Amino acid sequence: MEVLDKTLNKIILEKAFATMATAKAMTELYEENFKVVSKYVHATSRGHEAIQIALAMQLLPQDYAFPYYRDDSMLLGIGMQPYDLMLQLMAKRDDPFSGGRTYYCHPSLRDADKPKIPHQSSATGMQAIPATGAAMGFWYKENIGIEDRNQQKPIVVCSLGDASVTEGEVAEAFQMAALKQLPILYLVQDNGWDISANAKETRAQNAFEYAKGFHGIEAISIDGANFTESYLAIQKALETMRTERRPFLVHAKVPLLNHHTSGVRMEWYRDDLEEAQLRDPFPVLMKQLFDAGFTKDEIQKINDTAVAKVLADYNKALLAEDPKPEDLFTHDFAPTTITEEVGERNPEREDKVVMVDCALFAVEELMKKHPECLLYGQDVGGRLGGVFREAATLAQKFGDERVFNTPIQEAFIVGSTVGMSAVGLKPIVEVQFADYIWPGLNQLFTEVSRSSYLTNGKWPVSMILRVPIGAYGSGGPYHSSSVESVLTNIRGIKIAYPSNGADLKGLLKAAYYDPNPVVILEHKGLYWSKVKGTDAARVNEPSEDYILPFGQANTVQEIWPQDQQETISVITYGMGVHWALNASADIKEQVEIIDLRTLFPLDEETILKSVKKAKKCLIVTEEPTNNSFARSLAGMIQEKCFRHLDAPVMVIGSENMPAIPLNMTLEQTMVPNADKVRAKMDELLGY
Repeated sequence: MEVLDKTLNKIILEKAFATMATAKAMTELYEENFKVVSKYVHATSRGHEAIQIALAMQLLPQDYAFPYYRDDSMLLGIGMQPYDLMLQLMAKRDDPFSGGRTYYCHPSLRDADKPKIPHQSSATGMQAIPATGAAMGFWYKENIGIEDRNQQKPIVVCSLGDASVTEGEVAEAFQMAALKQLPILYLVQDNGWDISANAKETRAQNAFEYAKGFHGIEAISIDGANFTESYLAIQKALETMRTERRPFLVHAKVPLLNHHTSGVRMEWYRDDLEEAQLRDPFPVLMKQLFDAGFTKDEIQKINDTAVAKVLADYNKALLAEDPKPEDLFTHDFAPTTITEEVGERNPEREDKVVMVDCALFAVEELMKKHPECLLYGQDVGGRLGGVFREAATLAQKFGDERVFNTPIQEAFIVGSTVGMSAVGLKPIVEVQFADYIWPGLNQLFTEVSRSSYLTNGKWPVSMILRVPIGAYGSGGPYHSSSVESVLTNIRGIKIAYPSNGADLKGLLKAAYYDPNPVVILEHKGLYWSKVKGTDAARVNEPSEDYILPFGQANTVQEIWPQDQQETISVITYGMGVHWALNASADIKEQVEIIDLRTLFPLDEETILKSVKKAKKCLIVTEEPTNNSFARSLAGMIQEKCFRHLDAPVMVIGSENMPAIPLNMTLEQTMVPNADKVRAKMDELLGY
């Protein structure tokens, strides 16, 4: 490519101007037809066009981009048509990004000839973690030698508004990019405004100054309204990144020449509109075309062509088909091939294996077989191998690139899997205790769980999140919580909660081969079977090829239908299975026990069949019962089995207190046990 000192060749300038004229014409057309196009909220790139186009023109199909909601010029610059964007503007059925499900300029793209754009939300700043995860994926593949056949190495671009850089999750992303020297470019477009809050009110420093605190990120600040300056700066950064594989931040100063969004009008609060107009990138680029030898008529012709194209595409988009009601019900999950239980569950072994080792062996088998499988989280690396020794020896066997520690960054641990999965990897990550999952919920809910649905199935997130959970041995208020009710209210994830080592191993294998996000809740009191009455969690380790599909409950204690005595069905999971087994030891013929194994998908068929047979139902959980998953389950059973029931569906769980106390007496008072469950069984049998 011919690049002179401060001048670009005419082909580049002409293409850039045609794209900028298109973006400008789109903004103006939207304003002229405000009542039509503002049925759904939109934002445009007016004022930001130069830096966006300068970057877009230099991206390659192997690159990954994470644009934000003002980046329609960037999308035009990579080859999207006005019509494509307008289908999303009007939430049409053929919207190529989401099929009418998400806002204008919330793209997702998997075209062979364009940069790849995974899902991201419009929660400002949250795209930094998934994007950095994609860059970490490239870092991983290059470090362990997974072949990349591209002549030029891929890079990742994360686009941010300057106000979003104050978000804490952006700091987590910067930290990891600097720490591991990841090939990511953070493009920060600084127009001086949040919505109605300006920079003086909300920022101690701009993004260029902020980035200096992250050693290893090279930061530059440019005039993002000057196309030539922007193009040359981006060109230099990308050339360096493709060879030296390290992060950059480009702070681009730009004016905002249109509304924050169509719903928040600039005239309501802006006091700098005249000043902003003086920095319009459109006349700046026009002058650069004049300086390069274009005539006034040539420039006018380029502009007129763009305006005509925009109008034609708009009229065509108006007539496009809207989604049908049945379109609501597609792509919440990607199809999985794991539908049958396979392999040997209970082979003859010399010794039984504890639950934590069943998981350890499963992960080791997966990593031996699949180079795209890796494990990371807090303290899982070689020095400790996990606080429960759940990753012991893995770093020594597979290397520090495949099994590594992260900082205390639950948001990054969870959200980075979006990018890792997008570049073809299968991350297994761990939150050290369920109590620590809360900082990661933003990413789990907004980015991970919705990715398949909001990209119309293009980008399901294939990941496994392991979460040690539950009360055991005076763990106190920060190491003992149960969180399944929160997780089961996140649609778009699958959730397992096994009660023994065989189920854990089989479900881990199923989760690996499932293209969707999976959370596995692993009760730390069952890991080593040190809690009295949990020996049943120890098993003959299943064979390497053992796979247990999600959504299949297990009848761990079965009864026959009886007319002579009262019977109950106990629906439970995790530690509750062991409480129920011990509680019913002398009345086995009256108590059927269903181990759910997975909380989503839920095996309703097995549950309802058991309850209709026994005619009484007790749900056993470790969670406090108010507003819980267990109460919801009770409601479903009551609704679907009402005519078969001889008693109300009952629930037993922990006391409804804010936290589990450290003191052992208080912990035991709060949490269920076999004796408490037996008392509830007797109450229900005698009802």
